[in-house]
Amino acid sequence: MRTVVYQHPQALENISTHYCPGCTHGIAHRLIAEVIDELGIQEQTILVAPVGCAVFAYDYFTVDGVEAAHGRAPAMATGIKRSLPDRIVFTYQGDGDLAAIGTAEIIHAAARGENITTIFINNAIYGMTGGQMAPTSLPDQRTTSSPFGRNPAIAGNPIRMTELIAAIEGSAYVVRRSLHNVREIRKAKKAIKTAFRVQQAGLGFAMVELLSACPTNWGLSAPDALKWVEEHMVPYYPLGDYKVLDAVKALEDRE
Repeated sequence: MRTVVYQHPQALENISTHYCPGCTHGIAHRLIAEVIDELGIQEQTILVAPVGCAVFAYDYFTVDGVEAAHGRAPAMATGIKRSLPDRIVFTYQGDGDLAAIGTAEIIHAAARGENITTIFINNAIYGMTGGQMAPTSLPDQRTTSSPFGRNPAIAGNPIRMTELIAAIEGSAYVVRRSLHNVREIRKAKKAIKTAFRVQQAGLGFAMVELLSACPTNWGLSAPDALKWVEEHMVPYYPLGDYKVLDAVKALEDRE
């Protein structure tokens, strides 16, 4: 008897990636595609793509997709979901898209309890535009626009978006996971699946933050970038469940 150890997800295109070597966007894409397959929702899922490194996310998924203006993905997803309530609508956004230009959109989508799912990729930097300081860059982190390190006294403190969204009454499921090792990747997939199930159950707004590596703009090798996530990002952005309504816990128990 043969045992299947690898199978390409139907929800993921079999094409070459445009992401940099060692970037964990590809892992996040794979996890989302696997979840879409396992939930059997490929034909009803709509992706709202961001501006940033993942601007071409719609090229990778074999689901319907649209491109939003910078930071406006939650607003566009709101309109789609309200117009087509039987569809599964999710946004895929980086920290520049969600935590800077799109801050108002994500906060108000959560406050309204919009029944959408957001996958939030946090790599603590503006990746696509050359590695400038982002709202999520760590104190003392060197970037192309903070070559001596981020000084909170001048640039302010990093924004912990998951803690912020979890405090909003309309959110139903808000968690933070990481992609720096196999154990955390497995936890990330489980969280993504729960976030989609929250939408299927009509329970409201769900967001999964994923700590992600950016070797190119951090100036590190791929292995060292994963180590940097573990040693520097995780302590500042602790992993865990920040808001899980009781109704959502029932969905998690189905795992």
